[in-house]
Amino acid sequence: MTMKILVAEDDVANAKFLSKYLSKFGDVVITPDGIAAVDEFVSALEKGEMFGLVCLDIMMPKIDGYKVLASIRSAERKHGVSRMLRSKVIMTSALDEASFDSNLASDDYDDYICKPIDIMKFNDMLKKLDIIK
Repeated sequence: MTMKILVAEDDVANAKFLSKYLSKFGDVVITPDGIAAVDEFVSALEKGEMFGLVCLDIMMPKIDGYKVLASIRSAERKHGVSRMLRSKVIMTSALDEASFDSNLASDDYDDYICKPIDIMKFNDMLKKLDIIK
């Protein structure tokens, strides 16, 4: 079965880059804002089609990545998804790591990477999260 991957990214160039790169590992769905990301995630969850990976931009229109993350985790809890089986979430941002507010994301994300995305670092991250071998 092919993994479903959600890319929530309002920058078209970054969305295309992530989609092209991640399409080797699964079916990629791109959403341009936070509300669309939550809608897509919940819709898939209700169909029993979990996203294996979510790449979540922090600064997006409508609602930001922190709120999207909280909504995703809330939906998973509501549907009885255990912490062990929940979607892997990589937060992405043009903010440097010092500007990333891990308190707002609590422990609900799996990793964080700055844009522009360094492919080698991203690949290592995907391996560490068991997304790729």
